[in-house]
Amino acid sequence: MTMIFKTLILHAGRAMLIPVVAVAPMLAKAQAGEVIVTRSVEGAFEDVIQDVEDAIVNQGLKITYRADIAGMLARTGKDLGAKESIYRGGQVLQFCSARLSREAMLADAGNIAFCPYGVFAYETTKKPGVVVIGYRKLPVDAAGSEASRKALAAINRLLERILREAAEF
Repeated sequence: MTMIFKTLILHAGRAMLIPVVAVAPMLAKAQAGEVIVTRSVEGAFEDVIQDVEDAIVNQGLKITYRADIAGMLARTGKDLGAKESIYRGGQVLQFCSARLSREAMLADAGNIAFCPYGVFAYETTKKPGVVVIGYRKLPVDAAGSEASRKALAAINRLLERILREAAEF
């Protein structure tokens, strides 16, 4: 069941009311199960994030966005009065599979909420030399139709292959 909400956003200095499609029942059920899948890898952050990037590209996918979360927190921390750094490195790599995304969205147009996919990597200041890599698992059990469940499961298998390959480099 897809629900429509309205949200207030600021665009070019003006407040606008925008309808947003949300898959609320799917997200609620996903919170009960395993949502984040991770592996810990020993090594330098730069090497491990490169392994993650290589694993994504080896699946025939193109990284469309690299979010430098650690850099953003370091930049803004001073203004927020932060006393310590959380990460030595931390990024989210975003990408999509045209084939898998099309299958998912043909099954349920609301599955657009799950695209792009993301794989993250981070090294904390408290555990230098240990890099955690992972992804957010899509809520297969909460999907409405059998076709949607199959499509989301295929995306989860892709994310798991990427994670496994990156951890084995």
